[in-house]
Amino acid sequence: MTSVHHLTEDVDGLSVFHREAGHEDAPTIVLLHGFPSSSHMFRHLIPALADRYHVIAPDHIGFGYSSAPPVEDFTYTFDSLAEVTAAFLARRGIREYAVYVQDYGAPIGWRLAMGAPGRITAIVTQNGNAYSDGFVDAFWAGLFAYAAAPGPDTEPPVRAALGPDVTRWQYENGVPDPSLLSPDSWTLDQTLLDRPGNADVQLALFRDYPANVDLYPRVQEYFRTSQVPLLAVWGANDGIFGPAGATAFLRDLPEAEVHLLDAGHFALESHLDVIAGYMRGFLGRVL
Repeated sequence: MTSVHHLTEDVDGLSVFHREAGHEDAPTIVLLHGFPSSSHMFRHLIPALADRYHVIAPDHIGFGYSSAPPVEDFTYTFDSLAEVTAAFLARRGIREYAVYVQDYGAPIGWRLAMGAPGRITAIVTQNGNAYSDGFVDAFWAGLFAYAAAPGPDTEPPVRAALGPDVTRWQYENGVPDPSLLSPDSWTLDQTLLDRPGNADVQLALFRDYPANVDLYPRVQEYFRTSQVPLLAVWGANDGIFGPAGATAFLRDLPEAEVHLLDAGHFALESHLDVIAGYMRGFLGRVL
């Protein structure tokens, strides 16, 4: 049985919880989770990779078991989350690493890559966009309307996205066999979302989300100039980021490896072995 360590690291007064396994001398993979999850989404992937790699998965500030200061005490933007993650990796002495990004993990990962491109050895993206292609309008229209004009007319739909029905939907949408999904996942996510003050945290990040889209041209330029090895393993039935978001990477990274799975947004919940297999093959070739 693989030993997975559950640790915290102090970063400028913030506690960053993380899961870690594997030998520190092995190539490192940093796993960056999405909304509304945490490093818990990688609980099975970590031991599936740790025999060959040093694997580390932090919880973003405001998520999981990391610090979640009130919005008055921390600026909840994706720039800020990326800065904390960069400082966390520096504290842990991690200089070169492959990065796995999903959902919110993608804009955080792109900022890390552009800030220090020489440190990124490879990218695995699982339903983590770097292009406007694939945004499913039924999900995003309300969020972008709120971000453009926050107020009593636009807030109710996005506040509803913090409720248990939508949290569970994010796991179940597009999954052919929902019996493969553990309710522990959305139950934990919802419990953490329901902490006092956390709705304000999430609404602040919703308001900041268009900054990620504005960043896409720079991210795509990074892809073109670096030709970083990239694997896209994508839940093709995702009602948030559709499959066009995966194939779009080929425009700037023609050697990218793209696999569309019969899965949803949190594809690890139903397709762990498939994704781990693709990752082991890809990383074995490029690292």
